[in-house]
Amino acid sequence: MNMELFEIIKNAPENSQLITDSIVITHAKLKQYDKILCSVSGGSDSDILVDLCQKFDDADKITYAFFDTGIEFRATKEHIAFLEQKYNIHIEHIKAVKPIPICCKTYGQPFLSKQVSEWIERLQRHDFKWEDKPFDILYKEYPKCRAALRWWCNDFARSETGKESSFNIGYNQYLKEFMIQNPPDFKISNKCCHYAKKMTANRFKTTGKFDLNIYGVRKAEGGARRSAYKTCFSSSTSGCDEYRPIFWYLSDTKKIYEEHYNIEHSRCYNEYGLKRTGCAGCPFGQNFESELLAMKDHEPELFKAVNYIFKNSYEYTRKYRKFVAEMKSLGGNQHGIQND
Repeated sequence: MNMELFEIIKNAPENSQLITDSIVITHAKLKQYDKILCSVSGGSDSDILVDLCQKFDDADKITYAFFDTGIEFRATKEHIAFLEQKYNIHIEHIKAVKPIPICCKTYGQPFLSKQVSEWIERLQRHDFKWEDKPFDILYKEYPKCRAALRWWCNDFARSETGKESSFNIGYNQYLKEFMIQNPPDFKISNKCCHYAKKMTANRFKTTGKFDLNIYGVRKAEGGARRSAYKTCFSSSTSGCDEYRPIFWYLSDTKKIYEEHYNIEHSRCYNEYGLKRTGCAGCPFGQNFESELLAMKDHEPELFKAVNYIFKNSYEYTRKYRKFVAEMKSLGGNQHGIQND
């Protein structure tokens, strides 16, 4: 063990082996790879990620990048500037291939979750009538959207414990009944995530010819993206491996790290009272209503913008939530609404 690593471990929190492990592995990865990309979102996980990487990047191997979706909090951009000053680093500001406002206007607005939006978009492309018919009959009428019809007809198998598959519309309580009674009169799509985030990051990663991509994902957070990974590291045949330094961090681990290393987060957390950053006012968020209230108080221009961009989705989601509450009051099934 070299002296640099020894001193950092010596000064690490004594009550968290997870933090010590992440320090050791990060040190090894930064020694092993030569051209490294680190995605910086301005969120709380990202803050720990930057601090962890900066403990070892003496050779300036890391390129830090902030991917601007087109609807970011002003406080997030201010925090990116703060990180640059604190660590004496440069963070590249990468604009979206297609910003979210353009994506929503072109392809449709996000509703409920990425997966639900994907299925609805496929059905809308075929002028689906939102009818409650058996799969075999619907498949004859719409032969080019089999997977989406399976979702609509709850055709995917349940788990061994009997839990509804997340690939079925029944995973979201009363959604089918709601859509039959209230067919969407606006385009729904998850393309905003693809063009404003995924494609933008992949294009920058490819053109930069990076051999390691570092980003902050924690297994404990759950969700579709987190469940896609089994460990903190993934090798790639494309030439750019992936490393998730804080993958195993629990909420308590984060708190220990933040207090020990005096990590300061964005005003989105400590002033606005938000639990997340990222795309402002995203309709996929279960708590977008409270996010809108904070936005109205602290960033009124952004509040106006997202209410214009996501107007139909907000209204449709509110109508759906009211429908679920009414169905429950009538004595329906008591399992809760599920979101990714």
